[in-house]
Amino acid sequence: MPITAVVWDVDDTLFDYTTADREGMRSYLMAEGLLDRYGTAERALERWREATEQQWARFSAGGLTFEEQRRDRVRAFLEREMTDAEAEAWFQRYLVHYETAWALFPDVLPVLDALAASHRHSVLSNSSIHVQDHKLRVLGVHDRFESILCAAELGVSKPEAGAFLAACEALGLPPHEVAYVGDHPEIDGRGAAEAGLLSVWIDRHGGTATVDLPSGRHRIVTLAELPALLGADTRFGAQSTFG
Repeated sequence: MPITAVVWDVDDTLFDYTTADREGMRSYLMAEGLLDRYGTAERALERWREATEQQWARFSAGGLTFEEQRRDRVRAFLEREMTDAEAEAWFQRYLVHYETAWALFPDVLPVLDALAASHRHSVLSNSSIHVQDHKLRVLGVHDRFESILCAAELGVSKPEAGAFLAACEALGLPPHEVAYVGDHPEIDGRGAAEAGLLSVWIDRHGGTATVDLPSGRHRIVTLAELPALLGADTRFGAQSTFG
């Protein structure tokens, strides 16, 4: 059966999260007078990402609510005790700087336009509806997607098969008719393949290097390659060379 729908990851797939995170944190630390504490902006960002990964792992394991992991990220980053109200206020001030730096990758709108008539579209993210619904509205692409599913509300996160199968169920399609596009080779790539979807890893920093991937998994370095991979009837894009 042909692929009739594409389910999308958001951060670092559609949305340039890495750049927004870096520039937002740099701007915020300068505004708060905290940049000197970490020596360099790069070290501060490294510490922020370490705290994010640690607390997200606890959230994914069911040990925290989405809001709790966010507040604990702040506590871990600053390495001090804070009330919930203090941690939340700190995070909300950071969000102002972070959101100022939000942007889609330049290949996103062209591929969504190219596939609009041939494929249905949905989102599956390891975040929360509150965050991603708002983000997609600000970025101007919310209405491109039939459904937006997130781990915080689903109660299951990628790479678990249940997350991908929930996205297929929301579309009313079997997994073999659905492609999943995400930036993480394991969380997105392996997870989607093992759930029975066509797995497409967008490796934006891969250059022209070739890699060997298991059957059912594909690698592209730009979304311009996606229509040809899906066999879409469009002039947009080029045939993937990564299999």
